[in-house]
Amino acid sequence: MKILIINCGSSSIKASIIDHQSGERSGDLKVQRLGEEGCTLEINGKSEALTATNHQDALAIAIPKLLENFEGELAAVGHRVVHGGEQFQKPTIIDDEVEKVIESLFKVAPLHNPPNLAGIRAAKKLLSCPHIAVFDTAFHSTLPKRAKTYAIDTEIANDLGLRRYGFHGVSHAYVSKVAAAHMESDRRDLRIITCHLGNGCSVAAVEYGRSIETSMGMTPLEGLVMGTRSGDIDPGIILELFRSGKTVDEVDEILNRRSGLSGLSGIGNDLRDIEERASEGDENCRLAIQVFAHRVRKYIGAYAAAMGGVDAIVFTAGIGENSVMMRHRIAQRLDFLGAVFWEDHNRDVSLSAENPVAEISTRNSRCRLLVVKTDEEKQIAIESAKLVLEMNTTKGDLEIPVAVSARHVHLTQETVEALFGEGYQLTERNPLSQPNQFACNETVSIVGPKRTLENVRILGPTRPKNQVEISRTDEFFLGIDAPVRASGDVDNSPGCTLIGTDGRRIELKQGVICAWRHIHMQPEDAEKFGVQDRDVVEIAIQSNGRKLTFGDVLVRVKSSYKLEMHIDTDEGNAAELARGGAQGVLVNVEGLASMRTRLTKHDQV
Repeated sequence: MKILIINCGSSSIKASIIDHQSGERSGDLKVQRLGEEGCTLEINGKSEALTATNHQDALAIAIPKLLENFEGELAAVGHRVVHGGEQFQKPTIIDDEVEKVIESLFKVAPLHNPPNLAGIRAAKKLLSCPHIAVFDTAFHSTLPKRAKTYAIDTEIANDLGLRRYGFHGVSHAYVSKVAAAHMESDRRDLRIITCHLGNGCSVAAVEYGRSIETSMGMTPLEGLVMGTRSGDIDPGIILELFRSGKTVDEVDEILNRRSGLSGLSGIGNDLRDIEERASEGDENCRLAIQVFAHRVRKYIGAYAAAMGGVDAIVFTAGIGENSVMMRHRIAQRLDFLGAVFWEDHNRDVSLSAENPVAEISTRNSRCRLLVVKTDEEKQIAIESAKLVLEMNTTKGDLEIPVAVSARHVHLTQETVEALFGEGYQLTERNPLSQPNQFACNETVSIVGPKRTLENVRILGPTRPKNQVEISRTDEFFLGIDAPVRASGDVDNSPGCTLIGTDGRRIELKQGVICAWRHIHMQPEDAEKFGVQDRDVVEIAIQSNGRKLTFGDVLVRVKSSYKLEMHIDTDEGNAAELARGGAQGVLVNVEGLASMRTRLTKHDQV
């Protein structure tokens, strides 16, 4: 389907008509210097003067011109919105209430949300098809609390909404998918660090398809050194600036517009100019380059540690795609991660729509170094089309039984024998809801660094890998930092000690996880709900206690399963589930597999 993508800046407008599958453009327009002398409109490469002082006037002239030679029908208009706050964690149909929330976020995104909203309101007057907001912050909505929480007074933080959101999410989402496709893998099987390096810069840790860390925070000012932004600084510097007599606006001007590459080099924020001057001996420009590269490399190392390893490091955006020298400086000392840089390939990088990926690591590199051409407009088109298809898909009122899965242990036969004796076989206590699964008479004690959980039930039959499933409460009780994982995904997870009933013990090197909330489905169920294996969905639960919507729910499809959603005890307590469980209704599909038409190779999740 054809989607019109609109991206409004304070003094510029970009718009493209894009096929969500192929990425083919049916038309492009650019408005530059909006509201200034010399304002221009460029449509499909042809430029003309434009007399317009605001977004409404500019779009009223530009959109009809763009659509003059367009054959077909627009399915929707996708708008890029930088800040979605707490409220918006996925693409959203724009109505009056959505506009009000976007407007309420002006204070945290003063350079971006006002023009974004102006473009929305102007376009809605021109076009009657669905208008969809795609938020830069949405991809980072999966950040765990430890990553999004600032270590300041909780009451103050809650009152003012002070937390980390992250930005450039559209780009991070797109290039991580393209990188995974290039590696002939699924993004949900990989740990990827994506480096969006342009005038604005950010790094994201994409662990098994979800953003779990990113360098920008409540605003785009945090993190890396950028074109004109400082990135991370000691908060005491801000206090010192105030004590020196600077006003709030003056400090804002210093940190957002007079810092970064521009502030360090003293000649502006264009890296090409800085590189040229550095080659001529300009020490300020040399320092700007060194500080920039150092900060990126530092974040890459930190995020590799946060994920317990990394399978690919991706460079994208203006600097990431085009600066041979900057990629060299950042990537040349990453061998300790298994990322072996190949300079010859780095110099030969040439990206295009037909060849959007270049590899700059050696063949024996354990971690792949990739340069990927970002296409945020295409990603917005993909996400907008997905929402349009979901709007046109009737899921009915089909309900999903919800059950609470208490802490338990899955063991290999080898571990069973180590705990209970050679040749020992698990004995069935009672069957479980899933076919051929049962609770065993046998229990173990789980010993963590801090405390011990006793009489934890073993579930049968035996499995190929040991797996200890606990809740967040159990995690803190034991003193174990357990990752949220799908069942069976125990690589690089922490271990523990298990003790059998007769005192025999075994040390597990890995296997302790908090289970990713999930739904078991048979293929027939998946077809009814319009989902496929490994989609991620939202489920609304109406229990006896309260109504609650769980996001980030993994779909698992297998012919041997029985339809049922599993959550842990903490999640069950949050929903105040009664002993008999509850029913859930699928309200949103995040995974692209819900689309009736499969996407091209570089867009598959």
